[in-house]
Amino acid sequence: KQISQIREFVDLNVSGIFINPVDWKAIKPALEEAKEAGIPVIVVDSDVYDESLVRCTVISDNYRAGELCAQHLMKTRESAKILLLSHSVAKSGIDRIQGFKDFLANDPQYEILDEADCLGQLELAMPATEELLKKHPDADVIMCLNDLAAMGSMAALKEQGRDGQILVYGVDGSPDGKGMIAGGIMTATSAQFPRKIGRMAADVIYRFFDGENVPRRVLVQTELVTKENLEEYGADGW
Repeated sequence: KQISQIREFVDLNVSGIFINPVDWKAIKPALEEAKEAGIPVIVVDSDVYDESLVRCTVISDNYRAGELCAQHLMKTRESAKILLLSHSVAKSGIDRIQGFKDFLANDPQYEILDEADCLGQLELAMPATEELLKKHPDADVIMCLNDLAAMGSMAALKEQGRDGQILVYGVDGSPDGKGMIAGGIMTATSAQFPRKIGRMAADVIYRFFDGENVPRRVLVQTELVTKENLEEYGADGW
């Protein structure tokens, strides 16, 4: 669908395109057509595989978001048996899980038991969590690539009467996620700042149109939200 949308934009000879890619590799043919047409593409929120085809990528530091969750886990527990909910075709999701795994890699006390791809969707995360817990009932931590997956995971835990017993981490800093943290159900989320990402992406294309030499990549820092610092970020809104 995104490929057809970009091709339509190319046919309309638009001045620029913003895209949040759903598949970081499969989008390549459409990006090639946009580049050939001389239309600048600004990628927002998740990478594309071939950055030479786009003018700039504006994203959260997704790898660091995963690291922040792992760092909090190590401060909270001396050991853990961990399940992962991932998204194998979204580079943002890949980076978040990789950052988490790499931070824990050198300490055998933090064992990653298993991983399931839920496409970052709540309705897939719930059955994925149920299946993982059947195989690994001793798991005590679930790391999710985003807050939607975390919500699905927590729904599965509630069904089993285990909500609040297993540490659940997410990435986004969504209102729902922060609400769950306030209720003591979710452990933490690495917060993104969508408005800042949007403003910076818009700024990049305006500067490009003004003839400035804009950067190829802009990283927006993430910050860990826990029950202890929740008041700083507020449970309402992003």
